[in-house]
Amino acid sequence: MTEELEDYIDAHIEPEPRHLLRLERRTNLRLVNGRMCSGHLQGRLLKMLVRMIRPQKVLELGTFSGYSALCMAEGLMPEGKIVTLEAVDELEDFIRENLSDAGELGEKVELRIGPALQTMAGMPDASFDLIFMDADKREYPAYFREAMRLTVPGGFIIADNTLWDGHVADPDRNDPQTAGIKNFNDLVASDPRCETVILPVRDGLTLIYKKPAPLNSAPTSSVI
Repeated sequence: MTEELEDYIDAHIEPEPRHLLRLERRTNLRLVNGRMCSGHLQGRLLKMLVRMIRPQKVLELGTFSGYSALCMAEGLMPEGKIVTLEAVDELEDFIRENLSDAGELGEKVELRIGPALQTMAGMPDASFDLIFMDADKREYPAYFREAMRLTVPGGFIIADNTLWDGHVADPDRNDPQTAGIKNFNDLVASDPRCETVILPVRDGLTLIYKKPAPLNSAPTSSVI
């Protein structure tokens, strides 16, 4: 993917709304890791996926500045809701500022501050139609196990950064974050409950469909 091709794509997809342009600028000015913001292409893709899946309730792991949550909120049906989890409490005021700037869209997003796994553990089974994972890469395998519990049968899990700058294909790269994503990718690929595809968008986006449980076959009776 060249810079020229990226510019071409940006020019031929839906433009970013003004509140997201402001949010992305604030993110890069005020936060150290501004590149973690989902950005134009991935944001429009998230909105489109939400439109296609039509979830009533979405869970996001890793709010950061709120960009991806607001993109998904654009694609929600009127009664839809997003619960987004952020572990870094110092970001809370900044996130709430961005949600407020988005007006009615921001009202669709419920922010919860605290460790994702701890928060997820207190949620009931099959609570969400869609879960978007973009938090601590070292915890991706644990997130996946909890996400499978929390996702309704027939629901979806989307995981970001699953190619990790190509490090997942390097057998000599085993730092904790790379190892976490490698383990996650292996877990998902071998789980018979899932249908999975990895999209080479930005840093890799994995789409996971949680298959409905097979129906028990009822005994047949002969009609005389």
